[in-house]
Amino acid sequence: MFNNLTFEFPYIFLLLFIFILCSKFCKAKVQAYYMPHLDIYNKASAFGSSFTTILKWSTIIFALVALASPIKELEIVHKKSEGIDIILSLDTSGSMRQIGFNAQDRDQNRWDVVSDIVKDFIGVRQNDNIGLIVFGTSVMTASPLTYDKKAQIRIINSLEIGIVGDKTALIDSIATSINILSKRQSKSKIIIVLTDGEDTASTIPFKVVQKMAKKYQIKIYTIGIGEPNRMLLNEISKSSGGKSFIANSKDNLKEIYDHINKLEKSEIEQNKIVLKEHYFFYPLFIAFLSLVFYIFLKNKRESL
Repeated sequence: MFNNLTFEFPYIFLLLFIFILCSKFCKAKVQAYYMPHLDIYNKASAFGSSFTTILKWSTIIFALVALASPIKELEIVHKKSEGIDIILSLDTSGSMRQIGFNAQDRDQNRWDVVSDIVKDFIGVRQNDNIGLIVFGTSVMTASPLTYDKKAQIRIINSLEIGIVGDKTALIDSIATSINILSKRQSKSKIIIVLTDGEDTASTIPFKVVQKMAKKYQIKIYTIGIGEPNRMLLNEISKSSGGKSFIANSKDNLKEIYDHINKLEKSEIEQNKIVLKEHYFFYPLFIAFLSLVFYIFLKNKRESL
């Protein structure tokens, strides 16, 4: 219970030197009387005198310990996070079946490579609210914005190529992502969209998506793999204040997600709360008992 004790006011112990000096140089003057057989009296009262001295100094020392306020600090740190709202928009069109994107495993298709890297990205964004969008011929919200990273990883594991068709509705997926983020009040809102081909199925005009992104101050990062429309991806990112990337391999794609992770840092403010347990009442109680016994014995000796 008394491990890691500290004192709130340790300078109180300096008063002990004053008491020590006074015990030597501030003695009261008393009249001297000659008494026969004084040595017999001194022997009889020696024990009582020593005991009262112990009680006197116990009172002083424990009173000073109580005044110094012994405490044990129980430190609690609360993290108040200003996370980012992130929508991960992922291409699940038929072209994601192509293999050869991973130099270490040529038989691994594009979707398997992307899903592995995205799961790693989700794992490091612990303070962010993340949603998942997948697109093919149509667009589907795979996961709403949530802090439940484990659930999102399970969702990604359950997704399949062609789950919403084999075509590519890139612009529609961005429009859906913006619609979700437009209802949020967070300061930072971003979309990270990945695709491997031309937009072949969108019904919403690109200009409309541009205006929506600017209106709600949403930054869009685009990542192209395979044979994407580089000019379109670059225009999407540039007009929203984001960046456009092209990945030619798994390692390159991982570097891009790592780079975005560094660019979009969550603001974490640590509020430190320190709970203190006070133990002054223990030495105070001992000091009180010592004083009571000291007064009792002192009065008893003087009455003899």
